[in-house]
Amino acid sequence: MGTKKEYLKDVVEHIDIKEHNVVALVDSMEKMAFQARNLNRAARIYDMMLKENDTAIILTLAGSLFSAGLKKVVYDLIMNNMVDAIVSTGAIMVDQDFFEALGYKHYLGTQFSDDNELRELMIDRIYDTYIDEEELRICDDTTGKIFDSLEPRPYSSRELLWEFGRYLENNGGPKVDDSVIWAAYKKNVPIFVPAFSDCSAGFGFIVHQTKNPDKHVSLDSAKDFLELTQIKLNTKETGIFMIGGGVPKNFTQDIVVAADILQEDAPMHKYAIQITVADERDGALSGSTLKEASSWGKVETTYEQMVFAEATIAMPLVAGYAYHKGSWKNRTAKEFQKLYTKEKVKA
Repeated sequence: MGTKKEYLKDVVEHIDIKEHNVVALVDSMEKMAFQARNLNRAARIYDMMLKENDTAIILTLAGSLFSAGLKKVVYDLIMNNMVDAIVSTGAIMVDQDFFEALGYKHYLGTQFSDDNELRELMIDRIYDTYIDEEELRICDDTTGKIFDSLEPRPYSSRELLWEFGRYLENNGGPKVDDSVIWAAYKKNVPIFVPAFSDCSAGFGFIVHQTKNPDKHVSLDSAKDFLELTQIKLNTKETGIFMIGGGVPKNFTQDIVVAADILQEDAPMHKYAIQITVADERDGALSGSTLKEASSWGKVETTYEQMVFAEATIAMPLVAGYAYHKGSWKNRTAKEFQKLYTKEKVKA
């Protein structure tokens, strides 16, 4: 049997879209076919979103994206005002981003490894990457300590992720230079995790609530929905950039219906692009097309594009194209976090 050190030696490196100008490459895909042409149109739609200063852009994230090397892409989107709110799975934000912000790493591995041997060494496998289970449990414990420090009451996931950012800020800052939670904290970009217990923080909740059975921190998922809907109610137009599908996708699309219930004629998402490998034929949400969402009154079909491609290939191309086109340079940061702190939100 190999040693843990032998397995955990090659670190996953996050791709830097700033270093690779892919504009000419993506532009050349316009005259191709299949997913190349779809990707070109998605990239151009994202650039259109960035050109409209009164359009709020919501990024949705599902899948093991940051463990695979996409963390710095999202960090750069936040720091350059290319995204105004994020809706994500808990694993991406806590088990992967917060985990690395604490100083831990993801490692290159192989899908052909002996999983029984990995289990004995307390190494968890995510397809062809590894994570140290012992370090992950420190992450679990840290989330529990954060919960212990808070006023016992129900919180939205947005409030708790802000507290995670504040924890990093108050403890010397993140141990990396590309923490998404910390960047969002500094830039007033709210992060929502509608299934927040389904991650490392869930174990923190178990420990915290067991120690404090009568007075403890809990989740208010309805508050999550209301807070994200407030973004729709406080902006003229919205665009969504979706990586994967699942709960983050549906949660973000649903705010149009929620806003319409609260006020008449809430506009559908004007722009929508989705990168996914899911199939639409089984009726599952991750593969359901954006045209289908139009039947629900959620997405307009003028500027929507599905890209059936794997995220680690397609996301850097779409995001990199928009970054190097430079339309973000004229955008005003929306700072939607201030919607919930009664501070003035920039138009």
